Amino acid sequence: MNLSTIWRKLRSQQAFCFAALLAGCLVFIGCSPAQSAAGNSVDPKLKEQVLQIIRENPQVILDSVQAYQQQQQQSLKAAQESFLQEMKTNPKSAIGDAPSTGSASQQIVLLEFSDFQCPFCARAHDTVKQFMAKHQDKVTLAYKHFPLTSIHPQALPAAKAAWAAQQQGKFWEYYSALFEGQKELGEPFYASIAQKLNLKLDKFNTDRNSPAAEAAIAKDVQLAQQLGIQGTPFFIMNGQTFSGAVELSEMESILASISK
Repeated sequence: MNLSTIWRKLRSQQAFCFAALLAGCLVFIGCSPAQSAAGNSVDPKLKEQVLQIIRENPQVILDSVQAYQQQQQQSLKAAQESFLQEMKTNPKSAIGDAPSTGSASQQIVLLEFSDFQCPFCARAHDTVKQFMAKHQDKVTLAYKHFPLTSIHPQALPAAKAAWAAQQQGKFWEYYSALFEGQKELGEPFYASIAQKLNLKLDKFNTDRNSPAAEAAIAKDVQLAQQLGIQGTPFFIMNGQTFSGAVELSEMESILASISK
C-alpha cells in the first residue's frame, strides 16, 4: 500500500487516531542511533512524502492536538473529582501511608503537597503551624511529598530524610526543622537534625537511602501528577483546594465553610 492510499484511509478516521499513526511514522523515519549502527537507512523519498503530508494538512495536526488535550483534560478532571470525593467519604484511604497529626477523627482532613526546598512552602509552613495550633482538635493534617527536583536539588534528599525520620516516629519534628532551616539544606544539616532528635543514626541513614524511601516518595509524586498539581505548596481540605503561600485568614475561611 503506498502513502497516497494510506492518506485516503487516514482522512476518514478521527484526528486523534491520525496523530497517533503519524507520530509512529515520524519515529520510523527518524533513524535511531541503534539503526544507524546497524547500517539501516531511511528511504529519503519516503521521508519526504511523510513530511509533505504534514505540510499540506496542518489543520489535521492542530485538530489532533486539540482532541488529545481535551481527552487529557477530561481524564484529569475525572481523577480529581474521584479523589476529592474519596477524601470526603473515605479520608483514611486518601491519607494512605502519609504521616498525619492533629485530630484522630479525620472528619476534616488538610492534605499538604509540599517541597522542603520551596520558599513558598516554608512561608506556608508558618501559616499551617498557626492553623493547626488552633484547630488540632478537629483538623487532621497529612503530608504528601512533592519534591520539584528539576528546580530544587535538595528537595528529594530532604524528603528522604524526613521519610526516614518518620520510620522512627519523628516526622513532624523533622518536617518543622527542615522548613525552619531551609537555607541550610544539605547532608550536614540532615545528620544534625537527626542527632538533635535523638534518632538512631545507622537506621536513619539506611532508611533514607533505601528503595522503600524512593518508592514512598514516588507514590506521592505520582498522585500529585494524577491530580494535575503543578506547583507547591498545594492543599486540599475536605475537597476544597488552594495553593501558594496561603494566609491564615484564607485557611480559616475555608474551615468555616466546611464546618457549616
